[in-house]
Amino acid sequence: MIIDFLSMQEEAKPNFKGGEKEYNVKMTDVGPNKFMRGRLIPGASIGFHTHTENQEIIYALEGEGTVVDEAGNTVEMLEPGQAHYCAKDESHSLVNKGDKDLIFFAVVTTV
Repeated sequence: MIIDFLSMQEEAKPNFKGGEKEYNVKMTDVGPNKFMRGRLIPGASIGFHTHTENQEIIYALEGEGTVVDEAGNTVEMLEPGQAHYCAKDESHSLVNKGDKDLIFFAVVTTV
């Protein structure tokens, strides 16, 4: 199966999961899985949320992001070529504190 993100329309999701500004995403559902090419402009974020029924992998393509972990007290930088994993029943958020768009590929899959 080929998923062609180039042919998809980007959708803006304001204050996604309680985050700042908007999350711009090209997304498709394949069965219980979601495949996304996401973009956060500078100052935008995906709000802190818990994956109660699934897990997520985020792979940075361009820009830099900040990931806040389960306890909300560990902050990690996410740079191109690095991935962040959020397991089922864990929480996280993603913030673009940089001066360029943060572009990433994400997969949310049911465990």
